[in-house]
Amino acid sequence: MGRKRSNPADSWMPPRTCRGRSAFEFKPKNGGTIRLCGFDSSPAQVWSAYEALINDKKDEHVFAGLVDKFFNSGDFVALAVETQKDYRKYSVKVLSVFGPVPPDQIKPEHIRKYMDKRGLKSRTQANREKAFISRVFRWGYERGMVKMNPCIGVKQYKEIGRTRYITHEEYEALYKVSPPVVQVAMELAYLCCARQADILSMKKNQIIEEGILIQQSKTGVTQIKGWGPRLEAAMERAKMLPLNVGMSSIFVVHQPSGSGYTRDGFNSRWMKAKQDAKEKFPELEFDFTFHDLKAKGISDLVGSLNDKQAISGHKNAAQTAKYDRKIAIVPAVGDQ
Repeated sequence: MGRKRSNPADSWMPPRTCRGRSAFEFKPKNGGTIRLCGFDSSPAQVWSAYEALINDKKDEHVFAGLVDKFFNSGDFVALAVETQKDYRKYSVKVLSVFGPVPPDQIKPEHIRKYMDKRGLKSRTQANREKAFISRVFRWGYERGMVKMNPCIGVKQYKEIGRTRYITHEEYEALYKVSPPVVQVAMELAYLCCARQADILSMKKNQIIEEGILIQQSKTGVTQIKGWGPRLEAAMERAKMLPLNVGMSSIFVVHQPSGSGYTRDGFNSRWMKAKQDAKEKFPELEFDFTFHDLKAKGISDLVGSLNDKQAISGHKNAAQTAKYDRKIAIVPAVGDQ
């Protein structure tokens, strides 16, 4: 990831690209300036010129070169920040095996062999890394860089959906020992049925008279989570999060410096809170994830599956059903 642009209007530009005196220019790490195209060019043309320049510098004959081109493409930059981080993480394992191999020499049987070996340690990671490989090959195939996508037809491991429901007792126990920033994030995730990424990126300008305006990063659905006593209390607690002297923040959940939390930064506090809860309440289980808080919120909603879908922001009831984890109480025969 490049540094944040001083001028937000230039955030669409490729890495190390800037406005020169008469044209868009690329600044190599080793110094110098390379002209890309004139100011009359569209953003798409600027990206095209940038990709052509980068691709000329890379080894087109091995898979590592193809991955590098993908990482420098407009398609990759358009992905969510957390997805970019995940892809870079997946690439470490993948490139250790396929990096020096010419892309067109990688066949479905090689992907299967990789999956089989990787699956011995983690089937979930094997699936994720295969999805990354497929994404790179699809991108390259559409641009004539490779002849085929060897991942097509290779079966993934079946993943068992999570069924963990966080009880009220477990939630309250964890909340009691958590620092304020974790408490605020827990309440927002539960009350708004929101993902961690949407909470950590939540800005104060999303707080409006009717409630909290949230556009889900995964589904794109926009909703206003209406005010209620508990949500109002959570927001008041968010306003009390500490800030260093002279600092301000645009984020609802923020660090003392005013900066927002990264996923890894917040997760370290989340894991510490769970460890503290485990020590103080050894009779309870805390083997749940932060994402399970959203499932608890959906499970605790009152109403039909369609009612829950409307509130959760899912595009279909099948998605909502995966999050509805509270075990139903049904009558015994003869007691209907």
